[in-house]
Amino acid sequence: MNNDIEQKYEDFISTVSHELRTPLTSIRGFSQTMLSSWNKLDDENKKHFLKIIEEQSNRLIHLVENMLSITRLQSDNQKLILKEINLKSPIEQVISVVKSQYPNQVFEFNHRSDLPDIFVDLDRFQQIMTNLIENSAKYSYGEFKTVINTGIMNNNVFITVTNTGLKIDEKDYENIFTKFSRIDNPLTRRVQGSGLGLYITKNLVEKMNGSIAVSSVMKAKNPELSEITFTVSFPILMIEEQARLKCSQ
Repeated sequence: MNNDIEQKYEDFISTVSHELRTPLTSIRGFSQTMLSSWNKLDDENKKHFLKIIEEQSNRLIHLVENMLSITRLQSDNQKLILKEINLKSPIEQVISVVKSQYPNQVFEFNHRSDLPDIFVDLDRFQQIMTNLIENSAKYSYGEFKTVINTGIMNNNVFITVTNTGLKIDEKDYENIFTKFSRIDNPLTRRVQGSGLGLYITKNLVEKMNGSIAVSSVMKAKNPELSEITFTVSFPILMIEEQARLKCSQ
């Protein structure tokens, strides 16, 4: 193992250990408090502690799922089942799930009804949309609203996910899709995250012949805030191209 690979491996282990330790410490701490002081705690505090344990357990599960996704991406063992799907229903399902986790967030879905089907792996497509829509809800600032649009441009079907948040500098557009990368601002310091979701999303999009980009446009009424848009595009394939991709799986 050369020095560069060894350093990356050590950095990976260090980051993973840190990310796992934080929720595990919270779960253990609040569990121990409840066990040792059960009769001294009122119902409100018990519910509060259990809610924290549930949230940290979900964070741990999400982190482990991301780690498994990274392992599959790096080993090239992730088999895709490509088929034609209509965007509307899968996106609506994702919105429903994310809304249950972020009940205060408003979700607006504007779907172009005449869109052709896209040729993707349904499970992986929903993982992509979950990461983007959940990311939008998590990092909304000022206006707690996520807008999802679909359309056609340059023989591609596109999906945009837009929210209001803190500005992303253009120099960071590519960086946010790299492993363990998180932009340093007051919001990201307050919101927990591993820096893996967008890395996984970009890899999954590209494995299905798509592309992903981000833009940050300053809002006129409040220069501290920006309109953050993630755009995912998939090519409109002809029957012959679909057949060739199926044969290559």
